Amino acid sequence: MRTRTLGTTGPQVSALGLGCMGMSALYGDADRAESVATIHAALDAGVTLLDTGDFYAMGHNEMLIGEALRTAPAALREKALTSVKFGALRDPDGNWSGYDGRPAAVRNFAAYSLQRLGVDHIDVYRIARLDPEVPIEETVGAISELVEKGYVRHIGLSEVGADTIRRAAATAPIADLQIEYSLISRSIEREILPATRELGIGITAYGVLSRGLISGHFSRDRQLAPTDFRAHSPRFQGDNLQHNLNLVEALREIAGRKGVTVAQTAIAWVVSRGEDIVPLVGARTRERLGESLGALEVTLDEADLTAIEEAVPADAAAGDRYPTVQMAHLDSER
Repeated sequence: MRTRTLGTTGPQVSALGLGCMGMSALYGDADRAESVATIHAALDAGVTLLDTGDFYAMGHNEMLIGEALRTAPAALREKALTSVKFGALRDPDGNWSGYDGRPAAVRNFAAYSLQRLGVDHIDVYRIARLDPEVPIEETVGAISELVEKGYVRHIGLSEVGADTIRRAAATAPIADLQIEYSLISRSIEREILPATRELGIGITAYGVLSRGLISGHFSRDRQLAPTDFRAHSPRFQGDNLQHNLNLVEALREIAGRKGVTVAQTAIAWVVSRGEDIVPLVGARTRERLGESLGALEVTLDEADLTAIEEAVPADAAAGDRYPTVQMAHLDSER
């Protein structure tokens, strides 16, 4: 497994990380035993970075990872690094009601995450979305106190813009920014990526397959459960979906010529964007994990990259990446 370092101050991690959200929430039903087996297979393959959020199915995902770590061989368990997002507020019906970045809340969220994960420290800790009522300096300052006490190793950010990144970095060392980045979500290239590179902050890129949309496995006639996030996502609706699937077919032709899958091509493109970028793959099964790991064996030369970006130009996607209400919470899109 190749490795990359999260910024100038962060940990060395595997070149691909495993995003575990879909094993608990937002993509329909998941198989718990297969999820644990997939985490074990990822660790066995050399994947060290496991990403979660304390609000994924209201703690379920952290407990799932905790179970996987507890039942993994000691040699693998010791290499695992946890990346945790916090701050999202939910009610028993699963509704969302904002974000809480107050220092007292930061300490509270961390205490519960440590218990659910069954660990004595969190490797990278970050608020999931900027709390507009709390200066980022206060939130980051509270995480910094947890670092001093040994409960957190590194501070991360999530979905924030260049100005917020600079303010956070002036408060404490920032290891990485977690943000959506894929062939059809490239807005970070304008201001955010230049800022992180100037400041020595890494990128953990989620949504590299756009929630399966550009995986090559999604079809127009696929029926989504009401609890599936994609049933409400603009990019999966009506004419937007057909437009976006047409982009996938153009990508499929390139993948076919190289003898690899569409998903591997899309992941390899993100891998090629720089040593400071670590893609998170949301594989929920060992089969999909194996396909994703195969992307690390794909070499894209300049001709390949040109062909890919001609087939799927920047800003080619139809529809926003989140519904309007959720887009309003993205400091990165302002």
